[in-house]
Amino acid sequence: MTDVIVQTEGLEKRFRTGGGLLRAATIIHAVNGVNLSVRRGETFAIVGESGCGKSPLARLLLRLIEPSAGRVIYDAQDLTALPAPAMRALRSQMQFIFQDPFSSLNPRMTAASIVGEPLLVHTDLSAQARRDRVAETLQKVGLRREMADRFPNEFSGGQRQRVAIARALVAGPKLLIGDQPVSALDVSVQAQIVNLLEDLKADFGLTLIMIAHDLAVIRHMSDRVAVMYLGEVVEQTATEALFRSPRHPYTQALLQAVPGPAPGPGPTVVRQLLAGDLPSPANPPPGCKFHKRCPFATGICSRDRPVLEEAAAGHQVACHHHKTIPVLPPAADPTRGRTAGAEKRFALWRDQSARRMAQTTPTNPDETDKETAR
Repeated sequence: MTDVIVQTEGLEKRFRTGGGLLRAATIIHAVNGVNLSVRRGETFAIVGESGCGKSPLARLLLRLIEPSAGRVIYDAQDLTALPAPAMRALRSQMQFIFQDPFSSLNPRMTAASIVGEPLLVHTDLSAQARRDRVAETLQKVGLRREMADRFPNEFSGGQRQRVAIARALVAGPKLLIGDQPVSALDVSVQAQIVNLLEDLKADFGLTLIMIAHDLAVIRHMSDRVAVMYLGEVVEQTATEALFRSPRHPYTQALLQAVPGPAPGPGPTVVRQLLAGDLPSPANPPPGCKFHKRCPFATGICSRDRPVLEEAAAGHQVACHHHKTIPVLPPAADPTRGRTAGAEKRFALWRDQSARRMAQTTPTNPDETDKETAR
């Protein structure tokens, strides 16, 4: 996992909204000068509050939207310079799981048609070979073969997301990006989908980039994390290093906001929570974008924009004062923020999968999204 499969250099995306004869257009700075690298075979997470630019960044990585500036390098190829036919040829290697399983599937197509569509575009397989590949892929994501003839409205929410995952996997990609793929699902189904993605990563040799709000999911499955704030990456490091010793004030505030178990005897930990709202991306503050909400901000923070620099080996932080900011009391472990029953449900799907693999005749989960772990 030492070579880089995806790298961005000064990546920017600006959207123009409004405007007319008597009114100037508004420029939205969705992604602003992002530099990051994703290693082959790892699970890389991007986190941040709503409106920070996570989803536009994910779409830029696959050139689903065109960048305003900067470059995206995929497997030593500059995607931003590729002509349309060459970019189309690469699509089978880079696939996307959209956030909402209700709107990302065509309601007039069966699961077989939805999952098989990438094979029509990217392969020259025969009709029978496509049907076999679709059935095999549906089984890989935990759906029965006979479900292939169902329409999206005949599936539960978790099953719809499995169909979306099957569609992303069927052409044999190397890179899979999930834009909050479990946020619309309940906790027990989240556990199944998260563990399913981990199993598929091992089976297919995938590199995963996950967009998520739930820090428990991030800690459960990611190798490295990038924290975004108002279109910029403010911290990037290994997952355990981020949770153990966050260096940026914004990251510290995110972790302090995680709800923990019910308080018991002993000293009470005072949480340092953020004040104020996320500034408008149409009118971002000068200097450090976080300085108006930061308790450690000084004059330099309002004047000069900080750049990502090494705070420790493999730990990058964009903060003028990261060397002097005090270490806060340990934040609540997000995996402990869940109840014991919820944690058991997160482990249930992996245990079931291991048992199925150990059986001579494997069985497929039947209506798994309706199961309740007790």
